[in-house]
Amino acid sequence: MAARKRKLYLGPQIRRLRRERGITQAQMAAELGVSPSYVNLVERNQRPVSADLLVRLAQAYDLDLSAFSDERAEDLFVALNDAFADPIFQNAGATREDAHELAAGNPVLGEAVAALYRAYRQAQHELIEARAGGRAGADDPVEEARDFIQAHGNYFAPLDEAGEAVAAEAGRGDLFAALARRFQERHRLRARVLPADVMAGAWRRLNRHAGELSISESLDQASRSFHLALQLALVEQARTLDRLVNEAKFETDAGRRLARAALANYAAGAIMMPYRAFLDAARSLKYDVEALGRRFGASFEQVAHRLTTLQRPGAEGIPFFFLRVDAAGNVSKRYSGGVFPFARHGGSCPLWNVHEAFRTPRRVLTQIVALPDGTRYFSIARTVHGGAGYYGAPQAERAVALGCALEHAGGLVYAQGMDLAAARPTPIGVTCRLCERPDCAARAHPPLRRRLVVDEHRRLATPFGFAFD
Repeated sequence: MAARKRKLYLGPQIRRLRRERGITQAQMAAELGVSPSYVNLVERNQRPVSADLLVRLAQAYDLDLSAFSDERAEDLFVALNDAFADPIFQNAGATREDAHELAAGNPVLGEAVAALYRAYRQAQHELIEARAGGRAGADDPVEEARDFIQAHGNYFAPLDEAGEAVAAEAGRGDLFAALARRFQERHRLRARVLPADVMAGAWRRLNRHAGELSISESLDQASRSFHLALQLALVEQARTLDRLVNEAKFETDAGRRLARAALANYAAGAIMMPYRAFLDAARSLKYDVEALGRRFGASFEQVAHRLTTLQRPGAEGIPFFFLRVDAAGNVSKRYSGGVFPFARHGGSCPLWNVHEAFRTPRRVLTQIVALPDGTRYFSIARTVHGGAGYYGAPQAERAVALGCALEHAGGLVYAQGMDLAAARPTPIGVTCRLCERPDCAARAHPPLRRRLVVDEHRRLATPFGFAFD
């Protein structure tokens, strides 16, 4: 017996489409060649959307039909299911079935509920951290710059477009040599690789008076190309960098300068790994970071960082989050990707294998983790090496973690052969002060929102006891 086709009801999406264009049901009906009453029934989910109507919608309004795909409804269902698992919804009796019905039957309202829940979680974390004494803003230009990047979803179209143009002119050969020619021909600057002692501790130095751009020979080839691309962005895209930061509001000049420096680094990555070519390669290689590094002449960290920026509308990659820590657990870089709720201050959970990576240098570790609210993520971790490449030079060994929501893990080479649905995740927290797991032996601090219980006549397996009243 042939499989029965599922009827497609898209009333709320079509109603939103019509309202965004400022047209009436009668106008839409005329443009689609149907009756106004039929449009009315479709918008109220009293009639399914036929394949013919979908084609007419796409032609009339220049739509990508993926906007109506089941995948988007599934993503919304996952977000709503996570929200309804939160204790704040327990008294309302919201269930998994309610999440499915809302995602399928009224995605417009569902997206609003999901967005409201995300805002609630963010506000909750910020409130708790404020009680801990840490806040972003005037006292913390680093967090101010991070907020700027996060607010833009770590995607800056003008920089990507400029990067693709530079890469297209450079061709597929030696990028360093191509950029060096560009400096010479367009800016009358000679790029030279000089010994470390001549550079006097600098990795890159621009001397316009001498017409010279110097790069330290202590850098590996990927870093040399990156620094040359970075300097090119600072020279050729200065107005764009200024415009992007000047459109935002910064409380401190240091925050604005840090944000501008972050944009320049973004622009360098866009030159080394041009958007469309890099996205196509990432998909074909199933996001194999090391393989991508070999193809584009980039380091593991450069590739991992670039993967978090693939959010071009209509050509998105997997939404990743990124973390870089040192052996002491200090966080020097992080980007949530709108996916993972990093804490603004403090370290990360010691049960996350990004810390384990230091025991097995240069080996990629994989892990499925779950936060206290039940959300699950797939992450990889590996150490990366920083510093100059000569004997006696200061070295910096760090570890980076790259992760995504578990539902996207099937697209990664690192998850091949794994039964993601059956795998048992490692329970972690955002950071100890925000985590309320009662049975964690690795806890360093009690949770801020719970009353500490001290009983000298009873020793628990966990470092702290606390009450949930």
